[in-house]
Amino acid sequence: MSPCAELLSGVLQGSGIGPVLFLIYIDDLAKLLERNGFTVKLFADDVKVYLEVVENTDVAKLQGALDLVASWASQWQLQISVSKCSVLTVGRSSIDASYCIDGFSLSRATQCRDLGVTITSDLSPSQHINEITAKAHKRANCILRCFASRDVNLLVRAFTVYVRPILEYNSVIWSPYLKKRNLSN
Repeated sequence: MSPCAELLSGVLQGSGIGPVLFLIYIDDLAKLLERNGFTVKLFADDVKVYLEVVENTDVAKLQGALDLVASWASQWQLQISVSKCSVLTVGRSSIDASYCIDGFSLSRATQCRDLGVTITSDLSPSQHINEITAKAHKRANCILRCFASRDVNLLVRAFTVYVRPILEYNSVIWSPYLKKRNLSN
């Protein structure tokens, strides 16, 4: 057995109870933000806070959410990786605001990756589609270069295992993109 150690903050990695402790930590942050009227989405240690900004009071409200996250992290002696944080404005906005965490200004982004999907400010899937098709094309070319065999069944299986998942991952988000309804019927 390992000796007992006092843990002041964070979650001990590799322990059996680590995932449960992490959920308790992160659930506390989600409940704090929700109690204060903010919409929050969590995945592992990623936190997304978003709000429809229509007027200047909404800017102050969103900055308040960021301040709550910063004070929560400080209370639990956790560091926020501000360099990985950014602001993505979806749609058109006449309000040009800047946000900060612990005095560090957040950069503005025209696109961001979230769970492997590229999201742009106009919500167009074109950038995401371009990225996944380029990645799938590289992987397919790698298969053709690396496999000495030209057995069609083997190549189809390799494509199915290594290329198709890239193309099919989260395809429900963008497929069928630009499919038009036939209005003449």
